[in-house]
Amino acid sequence: MCGIAGFISIQSRLTTDELQQQAIKMGESIVHRGPDDSGIWVDAEAGIALAHRRLSIVDLSPEGHQPMVSPSGRYVIVFNGEIYNFCILREELQRSGYSFRGHSDTEVMLAAIEQFGVEPAIKKFVGMFAFALWDRQERMLILGRDRMGEKPLFYGRIGNSFMFASELKALRNHPDFRSEIDRKALALYMRHNYIPAPYSIYRGIFKLLPGTILTFRSMFPDSELTPVPFWTVREAAEKGVENLFGGSESEAVNRLDQLLRDSVGQQMVADVPLGAFLSGGIDSSTVVAVMQSLSRQPVKTFTIGFHEEGYNEAEHAKAVARHLGTDHTELYVSLEQAMDVIPRLPVLYDEPFSDSSQIPTFLVSQLARQHVTVSLSGDGGDELFGGYNRYFWGRNIWSKIGSIPKPFRQLAARGLTVLSPQTWNSLYAAVAPLVPNRFKLQLPGDKLHKLADILAVESPEAMYRDLVSHWKNPTAVVLDTVEPKTVLNEQQSWAHLPDFTQRMMYLDMMTYLPDDILVKVDRASMGVSLESRVPMLDHRIVEFAWTLPLAMKIRNDQGKWLLRQVLYKYVPKELIERPKMGFGVPIDTWLRGPLRQWAEQLLDEERLRREGFFNPVPIRQKWAEHQSGKRNWQYYLWDVLMFQAWLEQQ
Repeated sequence: MCGIAGFISIQSRLTTDELQQQAIKMGESIVHRGPDDSGIWVDAEAGIALAHRRLSIVDLSPEGHQPMVSPSGRYVIVFNGEIYNFCILREELQRSGYSFRGHSDTEVMLAAIEQFGVEPAIKKFVGMFAFALWDRQERMLILGRDRMGEKPLFYGRIGNSFMFASELKALRNHPDFRSEIDRKALALYMRHNYIPAPYSIYRGIFKLLPGTILTFRSMFPDSELTPVPFWTVREAAEKGVENLFGGSESEAVNRLDQLLRDSVGQQMVADVPLGAFLSGGIDSSTVVAVMQSLSRQPVKTFTIGFHEEGYNEAEHAKAVARHLGTDHTELYVSLEQAMDVIPRLPVLYDEPFSDSSQIPTFLVSQLARQHVTVSLSGDGGDELFGGYNRYFWGRNIWSKIGSIPKPFRQLAARGLTVLSPQTWNSLYAAVAPLVPNRFKLQLPGDKLHKLADILAVESPEAMYRDLVSHWKNPTAVVLDTVEPKTVLNEQQSWAHLPDFTQRMMYLDMMTYLPDDILVKVDRASMGVSLESRVPMLDHRIVEFAWTLPLAMKIRNDQGKWLLRQVLYKYVPKELIERPKMGFGVPIDTWLRGPLRQWAEQLLDEERLRREGFFNPVPIRQKWAEHQSGKRNWQYYLWDVLMFQAWLEQQ
């Protein structure tokens, strides 16, 4: 796992020393991604500089040093990530006559590119990666990103330079960089709590889309920059539903189990200490269970706990760890420890990002890094196997309300909002002991108000967009902007899927997974120089998951049926079955207590007007309602606060 950066000077002629100094400065800004080694490669004639920061995982010797030049001298690469099947590819290439100096996956990548060509080689890679490849013969730079978007890559053409980097802070350290905030991207952020690809918070800087290759030719610097896909979720989804798995349920369980064992086994290869995050939920427990079955030694597992009721999964994780026999470490986090993370978030995430589970994700990464250099996680299970409540609630709700005339739905919505969420919560608390565990809810009042929001929507897709939106009309709060098109409102780009639930899962896999979940994990883990690996996002598992009939994912309003059956082979059912709990922190109560003064300063009405990005009226209204206890606006307010905190750092 590493950090990469670089640029091509398009017009100005820079000396070798000038190129090196600029590249060193870019690389040093992301030293946390690679504290073990650094490297620079420049070609003054071509005007190109490549920088690499290395976190040594496989082949700790100098033979794994980057930038790396191919045996023929044609290609030079800087690479962030891991190619998990590099040993298999290495054997194939050796049969073709290749010999290798070391045993790094980077060397195998270069040999494969020389042997097969760029795109055919990439299609052979099983792994997570972001790379920049300079073709000295064709004088072109090729950027590539893995299929699911596990590893980040930003790029842009600003001033006299084309530049790229793993993180925005490296781009900001280039002298041509201009930090103009993109208000359109800000509107998207207020809707989603993240900025969806290909946008970034800065005008002219973009995120390379997952599963794509981008080519920049220095001889034609003004040519259009168009990423070209080599693999798409859309194709995987459409092929999957057209060729559904025809075997029995037990055969499906065994097939998924084998795929997971293969993926986890490949991702356990490392020349440094390795462990796993364990929350005690379905996804992480499955990954850890498979790891332990493949390991002769107790797997090192990590979890953090909170003293606040409703936010603590540490006891569940401990029970799973005890059953599996892992070497388990847990840390109960104090309020002060959790809040100490908040000032670090703007620098850690580089652009506004307000998924509040960023805080516990950073804390568990920090805990793990004290013991290991690589940690596996269970991310991706919800999107692949139908774990989010919206997948079955959304379908059930629309099946009930879709045929009701819109005026009647609007009337019902007004009825639900007569009582505040807090009143609904109190009423629910009185009857909660009578509710079966599988139907228990967290914050039912907020969910009823959310239901009221969606009752008047025009279509199931519009309902989904409402479900995943924070600020429903972001242009009413962000000044002087329009909300640009994204995957969510460009229906012509959607996969052709027959079922609404499948369409929700597809859209999450295109947006929420790469732009929220994977960003959160990458920045939190790399912020402490920890490599995080995600076995469930092996593209072979993704493709298999799309072949599964929906009934093998969701049954009786419960998701991840097939994944649960795999887990039950390793862990007793009673250790797992409980209501789903998010990986969050009590932002709502913090904003009314220890964070109130900090938030009040950032949300000051005069300050908001002076800065000129937000209409302060709806923000101040939500702040007042939140403080009074009338409503819980924690997510809306956290969106604004994380932007404000980020803006202070600019």
